[in-house]
Amino acid sequence: MSEIIKEFSWWRDTLDILIVSFIIYRIILLIKGTRALQMLNGFAVVFLFYIIAQKAELMILHWILTNFLSSIILIIIVIFQHDIRRALTRVGSVPFFSSTEDIDEATILDEVMKASIALSNKKIGAIIVLEREVGLKNYVDIGIKLDALVNKEILQSIFLPNSPLHDGAVIIQKGRLTAGSTLLPLTTNPVFDKTLGTRHRAALGLTDETDAVVIVVSEERGRVSLVEGGRIIQDLNVEELRKTLHGHFNKNKQKGLSLATE
Repeated sequence: MSEIIKEFSWWRDTLDILIVSFIIYRIILLIKGTRALQMLNGFAVVFLFYIIAQKAELMILHWILTNFLSSIILIIIVIFQHDIRRALTRVGSVPFFSSTEDIDEATILDEVMKASIALSNKKIGAIIVLEREVGLKNYVDIGIKLDALVNKEILQSIFLPNSPLHDGAVIIQKGRLTAGSTLLPLTTNPVFDKTLGTRHRAALGLTDETDAVVIVVSEERGRVSLVEGGRIIQDLNVEELRKTLHGHFNKNKQKGLSLATE
C-alpha cells in the first residue's frame, strides 16, 4: 500500500510541476515584447537587492525591501492592470481568423495598406482595426454593422469627410469589413504622448485591452502609424507599413491564425 501511495505521489508531483511550468511559459509568451516584461526585470533587480541586503545584514535596506515585497501582489495588480486584463481575455480564446476556407491574407493586408497610404496622401484621418485572437464583438455592436469585402476603394469611401461613417473606426474580422463608425476606449496610460490626437489615444486604448492591430492615419499631417500591444510605431512609409503589418500577421499565422472567412 505504501508503495502505491508513493507512486501516486510521484505522478501527482510531476503533474503539478508540468502545470506550473506550462502556466509560467504561457505568461512569458503573453508579456513577451511588452512593457510588462521590462517591469518584471525591474522587480527581479529589486529582489536581487533584497537577497544581498539579507546576506550582508543591511538592516535598513532589508526592512524597506521587506515591506515593499510584502505588498507585491497588490503592486503587480495596480501596475499591470491592462496587461492582466488583456491576458485574461485571451485565456481560452479561439482563433477568430481560422476556418476551413482560407482567403488570400496577403491581399487583404495589401488592400488595407494601399487604402492607408492613399488616405495619408489626401490627409484624411482614419483608424482601421484588424482583429486577431481576442474577439471585438462588443465594439462591433456599438458601431454601424457592415458586411463588405476589404478593398482600397471601400475603405477610402468610408473615411471621406462627407461620409456618415467617417467618424470612428472600422473593424475587419475574418476577412470582412464588419463595422464602421465604431467608438474605441481611450488609453489611460499616464505616459501617453500628449502631442498625439484622439485617434491615436483610441488605438492605444484598444490595444491595451486586446491583441488587435490598429492602423491610424493622422488628419493633420497625414502620418501613418501602426499600434499593437499598447505600443505605437509612427511615420511609416509604404514599405515600412507593409513589412510591419505582414510581420504581425505572419507571426500569428505560425500559431495557426490567418485572415480567413467562415
